[in-house]
Amino acid sequence: MNKHFIWLQKLGIAAGCLFYGIGAYAEGIDQERLERAVNETIRPLMKENDVPGLAVAITVKGKRYIFNYGVASKESGQKVTNDTIFELGSISKTFTAALGSYAQISGKLSFSDKAAKYMPELSGSSFDKVSLLDLGTYTAGGLPLQFPDGVTDQDKMVAYYRNWHPSFAPGTYRQYSNPSIGLFGYLAAQAIGEPFDRLMQEKIIAGLGLRHTYVRVPPSEMDNYAYGYSKRGKPIRVDPGVLDAQAYGIKTTASDMLAFLEANMGGAKLDDPLQRAIDATHAGYYRIDNMTQALGWEIYAYPTTLARLLAGNSSDMARVPHKIARLDPPQPPRKDVLLNKTGSTNGFGAYAAFIPARQIGIVLLANRNFPIPARVSAAYRILTVVENLPRSNGAQ
Repeated sequence: MNKHFIWLQKLGIAAGCLFYGIGAYAEGIDQERLERAVNETIRPLMKENDVPGLAVAITVKGKRYIFNYGVASKESGQKVTNDTIFELGSISKTFTAALGSYAQISGKLSFSDKAAKYMPELSGSSFDKVSLLDLGTYTAGGLPLQFPDGVTDQDKMVAYYRNWHPSFAPGTYRQYSNPSIGLFGYLAAQAIGEPFDRLMQEKIIAGLGLRHTYVRVPPSEMDNYAYGYSKRGKPIRVDPGVLDAQAYGIKTTASDMLAFLEANMGGAKLDDPLQRAIDATHAGYYRIDNMTQALGWEIYAYPTTLARLLAGNSSDMARVPHKIARLDPPQPPRKDVLLNKTGSTNGFGAYAAFIPARQIGIVLLANRNFPIPARVSAAYRILTVVENLPRSNGAQ
């Protein structure tokens, strides 16, 4: 039996149970009971997985609850606080999705355009037949999870793409891939005519009002930047790589991630083009079993089961090609769904999920790359508790 199922059983949560809402929320919830539930979930998880530091952040109808545990640096003993910056890993793809969507909303590109249109070096290659949407949803035809080790600079990146040949017809199989969505983000910036890093920092991050979120952490914030820890317990931070910013390069705080989730649920006052771009990243393009692939985000019908979330976030989904059932037309953004994304670097592990109909979101940020099933299970347990907490005293 799966050890994470056993772990949840010990906490009194069955892996097959459903999220069911309490109908409506008051302005606040019982914070003491929430804190107790979070403690009972997170403390054993950290011990079991040797996680030095972790932040859990929850938003309920715009009211935020942040719980910090452990240390941002074992060497200095600096504790995790609301200012601690963590690496998001592949949750960064949801930011890249927002930039690509913003480019389309702004009329700079169409997702149906072929990749070579925005990168003339790829003309005459397989990318004459690969659309931007194929790249953004991992259906280019079998691009790998990572670049080969020899791809270390721009010239080698171009040579790799020029020499790549698909294993499947574009738009038929999903194969999760950093080089796929990384190129999507790169081409979106090419279409706008500015460097990706600048666009991400100035158009998306600043536009969202995120004050402690970075593609490259500035010197003034380095003291708040946590150290991740490798499998051997060594302090580590993500190394620069080809298309790293586009695929796994965002660093942020738990508080800023809550603001990002709130923007994704329509709870922020954004400029209209940016809000429409964020909303458009929730459109569903195809299904694999119970998971619907959006742009960056992955979607599940709500209510859902833990078993479905674990299957959709499994290593099989990340490493094996899957035949897709394309949605034509695409599924428009919906409220009665759960959207989620995992993210990892060598030293960090993260998970984010939100439920628009309930205006609930949760983020787990840790400075260790611990197993994804443990992250998903912990978030599920906490969200189940949030769903069933009574209204706080005095709420109307």
